[in-house]
Amino acid sequence: MFKKILIANRGEIACRVIATAKRMGILTVAVYSDADKDARHVQLADEAVLIGPAASRESYLVADKIIAACKATNAQAIHPGYGFLSENEAFAKRCEDEGIAFIGPGSQSIAAMGDKIASKKLATKAGVNTIPGVNEAIASAEKAVEIAKGIGYPVMIKASAGGGGKGLRVAYNDKETLEGFTSCTNEAKNSFGDDRVFIEKFVEEPRHIEIQVLGDSHGHVIYLNERECSIQRRHQKVIEEAPSPFISEETRAKMGEQAVALAKAVNYKSAGTVEFVVGRDQSFYFLEMNTRLQVEHPVTECITGLDLVEWMIRIAYGEHLTLKQSDVKRNGWAIECRINAEDPLRNFLPSTGRLVHFQPPPQTMFQGDTQHLNGIRVDTGVSDGGEIPMHYDSMIAKLIVHGADRGDAIAKMKEALNGFVIRGVNSNIAFQSALLAHPQFVSGQFNTGFIAEHYPKGFTKNSSHHPDPDFLIALAAFVRRKSRERATNLTGQLPGYDVKIGESYVVIELSPKGEHRHVNVQVDEYSGRNGLAVITVEGKNYSIESDSRLSDIKITGTLNGHPFAAQVDRGSDKNPLVLEVTHSGCSLSALVVSPRMAELYKLMPFKAPPDLSRFVLSPMPGLLADVLVTPGQKVQMGERVAIIEAMKMENVLVAAQTGVVKAVLAKKGESLSVDQLIVEFEKE
Repeated sequence: MFKKILIANRGEIACRVIATAKRMGILTVAVYSDADKDARHVQLADEAVLIGPAASRESYLVADKIIAACKATNAQAIHPGYGFLSENEAFAKRCEDEGIAFIGPGSQSIAAMGDKIASKKLATKAGVNTIPGVNEAIASAEKAVEIAKGIGYPVMIKASAGGGGKGLRVAYNDKETLEGFTSCTNEAKNSFGDDRVFIEKFVEEPRHIEIQVLGDSHGHVIYLNERECSIQRRHQKVIEEAPSPFISEETRAKMGEQAVALAKAVNYKSAGTVEFVVGRDQSFYFLEMNTRLQVEHPVTECITGLDLVEWMIRIAYGEHLTLKQSDVKRNGWAIECRINAEDPLRNFLPSTGRLVHFQPPPQTMFQGDTQHLNGIRVDTGVSDGGEIPMHYDSMIAKLIVHGADRGDAIAKMKEALNGFVIRGVNSNIAFQSALLAHPQFVSGQFNTGFIAEHYPKGFTKNSSHHPDPDFLIALAAFVRRKSRERATNLTGQLPGYDVKIGESYVVIELSPKGEHRHVNVQVDEYSGRNGLAVITVEGKNYSIESDSRLSDIKITGTLNGHPFAAQVDRGSDKNPLVLEVTHSGCSLSALVVSPRMAELYKLMPFKAPPDLSRFVLSPMPGLLADVLVTPGQKVQMGERVAIIEAMKMENVLVAAQTGVVKAVLAKKGESLSVDQLIVEFEKE
């Protein structure tokens, strides 16, 4: 077996590979950029080598630096993780030429499957179902429109070398095809150095289901069941699960057999994934083959009990795949939620900065350990106090649960999300909670258009509905009562002016528009049991018991005898007494005061926020790639105004209304902060 391997990646996947390598007794070498010098993967590895500046094109994408680091540390093999150089044919070939084992497929397999145009031709030859379309690179936007009309809308425009949702657009008309072709070619060139795109028919109401394959260098290939990846936003996966709640045993077997046939056709060795689009009649068509480890591989590990990273290493060493197809298990149900640094309330735009608080739920399953299942696992490359830099993708962590069945897995995931504390950057946890609670998700009746259909205007605080909203009010009252108890113990209080705990409170549910709701509550403390109180909200009793400290963001305990986890933030920029209670994807901003204070609060004037409608503001930190308007120009509503690049994605800002540009307040190439003014329009 290898004595030492280098991981040519960063973040959670680098940490994931290190975990298995350590269990196998293999030494590890990390590589890192200037931005990652204090990163978790650097700390976990046995050795670490600096390979360049923060920009990935000057560090993680430079093959010469990776190879040099490998030789300098006497590593025998390189695991590329996913992204960066993982599917780079030239890099894999370079490793082969240098006598370094590439822990992945051979360069010829990567070449065959890495080009989407060529891979579709190979798939057809191997007897794999493929989608109707034009598999040749398209020369111009005008030609793209002509082809799209011939195929029939809707169509999918895809970068030949694309992946991860980059260089991909769906077009429903000529205008969207023109714009989509331009955006796809730009993103593909910037991300992959290859601006070729092609067009194929977009299957409506599709499901995205993929088959995990595993092959060795001796011609033996098996499939490890499927993963359901239909919950996507902008063609990027949000929730993955295994198995799929949709396909039949017959369809599973047919898809698996075709995936194996394709892998054998390209002499595939290592772990790989064959992606299919599946129609509601269970017809399925080949999309692409990812010649690497997938982000969502943990759900397959949970239901099969196999460590995919270990098998990748063993296969790269030349070992035989000892598993037969009949040995592959399908035990229970697993779900993975991608926890990303993005703001759902700002159309999921990237959020960067320091993780002031990072407290994942307690783990009972771990990377590189397939013996302890049926629990919670967190794969991450960050820790409390770490940084989420703007130079890389937005993933903070992967939250994985394994249950006896789908209902059990959903319940576990809901509670895990409730207890996942992230502060300092915005995250999509609330959105994930809302998705898991949606009846259509729970029923398993969804497709890749699920998010677009149910959240057409994006995600807002009103997008999700708590099954018992008065629980949030009760918890706010419980926390406030606890703080009053502590205040009574403060020394130096003047007689007659000392703090009174009280039992009657008013919870003022704050509204950004000033339409506050006042709710009378009663809090009865049980002196015999510390941390237990019964809160009465509009005639309904909530028995809450918790020994969480007042300084804790995460509040754990029991509600009417059942365990719960919720989060409470104390104080805001405007009022230190405000409590922000979060549970099941829903939030409540509230003041908990005495009845007399509530009466006085009603007399307070409401100050509306300033009107910024005539400005275009930067919704995120990033690079202002282009400004598309000039002073004096009349701009129509929906017209493109500026382009911001952040976390490897191109984000287009459009005019919210028709108007005349008064001034351009930021320059092309400028680094922007959140809410920085970019364009000002004339007053009407």
